[in-house]
Amino acid sequence: MTLSERPVQPGAGSAPVVDPDYPVTPVPAYARKSFVSLAIVLLGFTVFTPTMLAGAQLGSAFALGDLLRVILLGSLILGTYVALLGWIGAHTGLTTVVMARYVLGNRGSKLGSLLLGGTQIGWYGVVIGTIGDLTAQAFSWESDLAKAAVMIVTSVLMCLTACYGYRGMYWVSAISTPLILILAFWVLFRSLDEVGGWSGLADVEPNGSMTMAVAITTVVGTFVSAGTQAPNWTRFARTGNQALLACVIGFLIGNGLMIFFGATGAMTFGQGDFVLVLYDLGLVTWGLVLLFGNLWKSNADTAYAFGVAGAELFEKPTKTPFVIGGSVIGTVLALAGVQNHLVDYLVLLGVFIPPLGGVVIGDYLARWRRGGMPEGERLPALNLPNLTVYAVASGAAWIAKETEFGVPPVIGVLLAAFGSYAVGRAGLNRRLS
Repeated sequence: MTLSERPVQPGAGSAPVVDPDYPVTPVPAYARKSFVSLAIVLLGFTVFTPTMLAGAQLGSAFALGDLLRVILLGSLILGTYVALLGWIGAHTGLTTVVMARYVLGNRGSKLGSLLLGGTQIGWYGVVIGTIGDLTAQAFSWESDLAKAAVMIVTSVLMCLTACYGYRGMYWVSAISTPLILILAFWVLFRSLDEVGGWSGLADVEPNGSMTMAVAITTVVGTFVSAGTQAPNWTRFARTGNQALLACVIGFLIGNGLMIFFGATGAMTFGQGDFVLVLYDLGLVTWGLVLLFGNLWKSNADTAYAFGVAGAELFEKPTKTPFVIGGSVIGTVLALAGVQNHLVDYLVLLGVFIPPLGGVVIGDYLARWRRGGMPEGERLPALNLPNLTVYAVASGAAWIAKETEFGVPPVIGVLLAAFGSYAVGRAGLNRRLS
């Protein structure tokens, strides 16, 4: 019996629930959400305007036909990887960092919490800083104090939403995502008018160059790190199939659309960020609505992610103190201008985080699929076989990145998944009783 299948009910002799989002314990059956609710949250997570900047790079390097092939292949890779993790999250009812306890050991799992939580705090700061910069650009502000005030106010809103948990992120996503998609499709149609329809778009000649492998890596890399934490939300799914389908909608369709929108914006307007395209079209107000609505919900997801990572790292039953603490750190980083310096660091972490998801997938399929991850299971401090697999897979992904060989995130995930599956089936990771 898996953790999520245990018939736990409120007040039925169980410990009182400290945090209604269950950051370090399995989500019980009565707290699970509908498929529509989960799909809205995940779609809201991936409909993320900075993703369009990656699409802009592709739009300047490929003609329309090749561009569509790159987006489709990259999105299939990303969607498959995230869907597998999401399916596991639904079956276990656990976050990625808590599942890492079973995979890497009680102490080894802290590596996952530091990687995932640390990355998300840095990304939170980048987004807060971006909001401040684009708002100042829209109103032609030169005052650093005004920009700082925008950063602090928006950070408070995002932090409160994350503290409110799944329900807060659901309502923000439900309100903002349809508006963002309507604006995005409207700008797409304006782009098509600019070049004379689809035939005109197909005739646009690329003015840059990029290899197919690098292009696919770019698509996969847009959300592979955040996608590794998909179980943070899919653990609320009622069935594994619902979680899988919701991940496909969010990470294959939603993320793929945002990349395509960014690419067409670059091909027609020379600008991949729809916020700036709207500015150029004289729609500053709508640009700001898009900016705040989109980044509010996405950064609330980010704060939620480092909140549950902190709860696991320090073995506390509530995420709220870590959401607040991480938000404060991220805001300080934004005020220091981290958005201008952190991109390369985040890309590097994107090489090291996907193998963690690969190890979780392989080990779960090898050892835990039939019996589940039972609560109270005695676990080693360090699961050395899986930690070794993770280190080898991460090293291979880093070498692939440095040598521009293949698709580094895919190499890391596949090596980690097959390696952990092999050592699990060979009995090198025997359960302790």
